Amino acid sequence: MRKVGLKVAAAGTALAMAALLGGCTSIRDHRGYLVDVTLIDSVQPGIDNRTSVEKTLGRPTFESQFGQKDWYYLSQVIKTPPLRSARTESQTLLRVRFDPAGNVVGIDKRGMEQVARINADGHETPTLGRHRSLLEDLFGNIGSVGAAGMSTGGGQGSNTAGSGPGPNGS
Repeated sequence: MRKVGLKVAAAGTALAMAALLGGCTSIRDHRGYLVDVTLIDSVQPGIDNRTSVEKTLGRPTFESQFGQKDWYYLSQVIKTPPLRSARTESQTLLRVRFDPAGNVVGIDKRGMEQVARINADGHETPTLGRHRSLLEDLFGNIGSVGAAGMSTGGGQGSNTAGSGPGPNGS
């Protein structure tokens, strides 16, 4: 009877350890275009055009907005370790260049060398100008609102633009 209790306790401990270790694994997530080398190699410069590229590779992830209307296919694998922020593990950027007639001129493939790692510097963005406190922001305009539009004259009869009875002096 005692051996059965030890086996149940050992199995429960093993199950708890497996559950704890399972929660410490990284999460991998694929985003964007699914790269198929065979399909990419089938697109040939000088032979294919926009229509055939769309039928072979599908719609692009995005198009260039300026200059030549190149098509871009972006594929990323994102890894999220436990208790940390997500990081790009691998990336493939495929650019299909077209001539003005819509025929394929070239295909460029890039990898992780295009990924820029930018570290934020603190919690504030440095700006030009002076630093104002919360009270200065709240009460800084008191006294200056309406001061520029105030007239220096003494009332209704002080209009100097004209001397007639109408509002414009006519």
